[in-house]
Amino acid sequence: MKTKSKKKSLVVDLEGKLVRALADYDNLRKRIEREKESFLRFANKGLITKFLVIYDMLDSAQKHAGDSGIAIILDEFKKVLRDEGVEEILVKKGDVFDEELHEAVEAVEGSKVNFGKIAEVLLSGWKFSERQVIRPVKVKVFRRIEK
Repeated sequence: MKTKSKKKSLVVDLEGKLVRALADYDNLRKRIEREKESFLRFANKGLITKFLVIYDMLDSAQKHAGDSGIAIILDEFKKVLRDEGVEEILVKKGDVFDEELHEAVEAVEGSKVNFGKIAEVLLSGWKFSERQVIRPVKVKVFRRIEK
């Protein structure tokens, strides 16, 4: 009788260990997948940064020429970036300066009302969807007038 209960106890113990081992394995698999995805994003960041320079040139040409062909190319470019988890950081004049998203390249005179707000957007910024900034938005920022 005693050996039967020992065997049952051993089976229960082994089943518990198996469940924990399977859970540990599943957690390891998920962690490796996240790390792999993170590595690929990091590796792609350099390539994306290089392509953004080309995007900027096309965007500048579009603003000057108003060519519908260039507009189509820019839309496709944005679609590819979006598919890769990259999105443009949307900023407009009057938004509050955020040092995590914006890079102040110049300070212009302002008043108490607009101090610390964006005066002008000079170059678009981009980020991965989870907020990791690839390139901050380059902006002019209002500063206080010293009297």
